[in-house]
Amino acid sequence: MGFGRWSDALHEWLATRIGRGNYAWHGGGRGGTRDRIALYFREPDAASACLTAFPDLELADGTCLPGYSSPYLPFGRSEDDDTVCNLYNQTTTQEAMRQLFKGLTMTDRAGNVAPGKVYPDQLAPIVRHDGNSLELVKARWGMPSPPSVLKTQRDPGVTNVRNLTSPHWRRWFGPAHRCLVPVTAFAEPIKGGNQWFAPSEADTPMFFAGIEVRGWTSVRKVKDGETTDDLYAFLTCAPSAEVKSVHPKAMPVILTDPRDWETWLSAPIEIASKLQRPLPDGALALVDAPAEAS
Repeated sequence: MGFGRWSDALHEWLATRIGRGNYAWHGGGRGGTRDRIALYFREPDAASACLTAFPDLELADGTCLPGYSSPYLPFGRSEDDDTVCNLYNQTTTQEAMRQLFKGLTMTDRAGNVAPGKVYPDQLAPIVRHDGNSLELVKARWGMPSPPSVLKTQRDPGVTNVRNLTSPHWRRWFGPAHRCLVPVTAFAEPIKGGNQWFAPSEADTPMFFAGIEVRGWTSVRKVKDGETTDDLYAFLTCAPSAEVKSVHPKAMPVILTDPRDWETWLSAPIEIASKLQRPLPDGALALVDAPAEAS
């Protein structure tokens, strides 16, 4: 939608509530009809207040990612926020993934899987059950949010899950909703950017222990309205020594042993839940950010 019908009200609110020296506006000037504008704030709290006052505004993709806007604190987060891994890299080829599951039937329905960084709400490959076999498909990163946390109809999704006893999440912990999320390296937020982690032993295959739901209808983006998507997220746990040096509260649940892959996909929750543990100390190394895919 264009901004013309309420840009005057937004300008007035910004001037009176935020102060002219504490924000900047780019594009879609007063009375304009552009679909996109850029608002810059000195403080995350001011940006959050603006979204509360004008819920029809939609953040640009990636705005809520750790390290996106502020060199000190990412948008809308505090120093003690325990948000984990909202960015990872995936470069394993589809053929290599199939080879990891030799002896099992795997149907590739993912189409073309481009290597590179994966951000929340993007499509990325997952391995899941398809009857008596496995399938490789693309799904959208971000499981349905608990209704109690939604302020509007829009649901941007939850990227990682830790509480296995929550009624909201319990329904998706059975084998029918478990998946493996291939990952080559992952990032944890630090001041001014991200710290990346990869296996200490090169070429070690890694999967996040994931959960997924198929055919979920929701409003992910206001401009798109309701869409029906396959969604996924992955579990988190206490951090290993390497991750704890950067993020003291949590890390993704990572599986590197083929026996654990089978357990996660097939075992009863009483057994599978024991995999919610960190990798052994020394299994991960701090590495430079991966090169951008060409």
